[in-house]
Amino acid sequence: MSVVGFDFGNESCIVAVARQRGIDIVLNDESKRETPAIVCFGEKQRFIGTAGAASSMMNPKNSISQIKRLMGRQFSDPELQRDIKSLPFNVTEGPDGYPLIHARYLGEMRTFTPTQVLGMVFSNLKSIAEQNLKAAVVDCCIGIPVYFTELQRRAVLDAATIAGLHPLRLIHETTATALAYGIYKTDLPENDQLNVAFVDIGHASMQVCIAGFKKGQLKILAHSFDRSLGGRDFDEVLFHHFSAKFKEEYKIDVSQNARACLRLRAACEKLKKVLSANPEAPLNIECLMDEKDVRGFIKREEFEQISAPILQCVKAPLEKALADAGLAVGDVHMVEVVGSASRIPSILKILTEFFGKEPRRTMNASECVGRGCALQCAILSPTFKVREFQVNESFPFPISLSWKGSVPDAQNGGAEQEQLVFPKGNPIPSVKAVTFHKTSSFSVDVQYSDVSDLQAPAKISTYTIGPFPTLRSEKPKLKVKVRLNLHGIVSVDSATLLEEEEVEVPVSKELAKEDAKMETDEKPNDTSAPGANETDVNMQDAKGTAEAAGVENGVPQSGDKPVQMETDTKVEAPKKKVKKTNVPVAELVYGAMLSGDLQKAVEKEFEMALQDRVMEETKDKKNAVEAYVYDMRNKLCDKYHDFVTASDKEELMAKLQETEDWLYEDGEDETKGVYIAKLEELKKQGDPIEERYKEYSERGTIIDQLAYCINSYREAAVSNDTKFDHIELAEKQKVLNECVEAEAWLREKKQQQDQLPKYATPVLLSADVRKKAEALDRFCRPIMMKPKPAKPATPEAPATPPHPGSEAQPQGANSPKASPNRNGDPSENVPAGSGEAPPASVEPMETDKPETTSAA
Repeated sequence: MSVVGFDFGNESCIVAVARQRGIDIVLNDESKRETPAIVCFGEKQRFIGTAGAASSMMNPKNSISQIKRLMGRQFSDPELQRDIKSLPFNVTEGPDGYPLIHARYLGEMRTFTPTQVLGMVFSNLKSIAEQNLKAAVVDCCIGIPVYFTELQRRAVLDAATIAGLHPLRLIHETTATALAYGIYKTDLPENDQLNVAFVDIGHASMQVCIAGFKKGQLKILAHSFDRSLGGRDFDEVLFHHFSAKFKEEYKIDVSQNARACLRLRAACEKLKKVLSANPEAPLNIECLMDEKDVRGFIKREEFEQISAPILQCVKAPLEKALADAGLAVGDVHMVEVVGSASRIPSILKILTEFFGKEPRRTMNASECVGRGCALQCAILSPTFKVREFQVNESFPFPISLSWKGSVPDAQNGGAEQEQLVFPKGNPIPSVKAVTFHKTSSFSVDVQYSDVSDLQAPAKISTYTIGPFPTLRSEKPKLKVKVRLNLHGIVSVDSATLLEEEEVEVPVSKELAKEDAKMETDEKPNDTSAPGANETDVNMQDAKGTAEAAGVENGVPQSGDKPVQMETDTKVEAPKKKVKKTNVPVAELVYGAMLSGDLQKAVEKEFEMALQDRVMEETKDKKNAVEAYVYDMRNKLCDKYHDFVTASDKEELMAKLQETEDWLYEDGEDETKGVYIAKLEELKKQGDPIEERYKEYSERGTIIDQLAYCINSYREAAVSNDTKFDHIELAEKQKVLNECVEAEAWLREKKQQQDQLPKYATPVLLSADVRKKAEALDRFCRPIMMKPKPAKPATPEAPATPPHPGSEAQPQGANSPKASPNRNGDPSENVPAGSGEAPPASVEPMETDKPETTSAA
């Protein structure tokens, strides 16, 4: 099971994997830790990640970037309209009111949704993880900004589905940072809470999180954010500054050229980084536009002056986070700064002044979110055993349910009712039950209670509950379960109709008490929601209020708890039996991708990935042909010179030149099969030459090995060493004869080979010599390695006479059990000739070297 964390940013992405020794950041194809979040559409294939970044300068109008700012937002969103102005590609409004991206792919203009493009980015990140893990990647954890709406969260899940991923959790980026910070801390207090403020200033947004740490747990106290305050805003300030300067000084309008805009923005980003460490920095771009080289210069003070409107917005999220957490500045013990834009000195100065303490940088500013995602995935995965650490997440937006009553109104036919279900800061995940008194089908809207922090429609989704079955009770209750899941997505899980029927059954006194207690506990919940009263049915309760919809607050429900009963004393009492009936629930999420469209997107992604793979394989085959042409041409003039005739060399050289010309002309754009056929055609002429050279290079070494093997066995056969005395002379003579035969064969073949020129087909092949050596070894080794016969052990006289009735165990050569040898291993006492020969190998047998003979 894969344990992977993905941090997809507005500009770049991080892939982190969990291993036994900890969390590792995976390197991409260019051995970089960060992968650009870019998809570039070409005439034949897509280029994603590092390849897309390399192609973006040459193909800016088809290079899609900053996808994070486009997904899940309506086209009319003011922030989206501001972002579109700085994008080099074309974005229009789709039929559903959401943006569509236009790009030229496979020779025609096509449209893609931001969710589809994000799915392509996830596919690339998935392949990077799979190449590193050497295994399939499915389960993962993905980091998202805390300000993502319900629709944006669903879009991330849909994009992951398109890429073939199954996210175990969508975790807030600041929560992931806090997890990566706290799980390794061994000095966290057990009682007093350690409050840490995490300030994440990324490429396009700023997020602030205040977390409270205790031993083995963290609790998110507050979230705040500014969606439009990030590093790119400082880049944009520099871009407009130098754009105006160049327009005045060089008479060029950079905004009219998409490629010039990209180059100037890239240069401004580098300039910003230089100014973070230096008081001044130059800007030089060659041939920016109209073949003009431009130069600029700026000091840090001037940069801070033109960035003043942006810097003024930094304090607002900080103040809001403290207010929501109910803390004073002095209650924050530490401040951690992360994010790609957190290195700007003026931002650090503002943070220092606000908190009254120097911000710390104990975490990797770019990788901490990815590491936290991988840690969260490891916690949720059964593959790893992680240190006990509880993450108490909170939801940043209040969620309420609204529905219409049944009493006719003068204007709208029904009074609008609203009930707050999940207040701001509600724990994630959570399940709550809302009780309705309805007898017919109705609709419930899930909506944001407060949209002041969101530039999004208040209404999230609508659930139609019904049709109802035939009712038997006069006062039925409908219990609706509303779930806030791990991803931060709200949904109506189920609707259950509860009808009470009085039946006489034997029950215990204790059970009767429990039933009464449950009934009294349920009534206050029915009236716990102020302003949620209905008037369609009048049901009087203990307080005399009208019908109400109640929320069962507190601990998230996990099922009915069993009731313990005492059965020793029975009473006959009327019991109210509750009949439960499931009522159908139909979901409609506004702006979300339908299941049919999602399936089509998955199929489309598969087709595009197949096309990319075919093109990559075609490139590999084309490169193989080109490499063979250059390599063989060089070798023919060098080490292959003596192994080919002049006519064959001239013919092959002409063929190579013809293939090279074809590659750069007619063969520039061919299929994979054509390149494979062309390479095989060349190898038909080149392989024999290469084989002759290879045989010549290896032949001497292989012949020496065979000669060494012959000499070793021959010397062992004629040796007077006592270790061979047990081998019969006839057996030794067989070894000598086999050695003589092998030597004669080698001498004859070698003489024939020496008479041939190097360019002729060899008669003495290395493979034949190797087979001869193996055959000689298989024949001689069993004979010369035959073990000596076992010597019978001499029995010792018993010190005392044997016990009457017992027989002495005979010992010796005829004993059923061989006596143990000096090593305690009875296997060495096997009689001569009964042991198995060791496996044959090319290496000859090694024997001790006597003083008079030279045995191998």
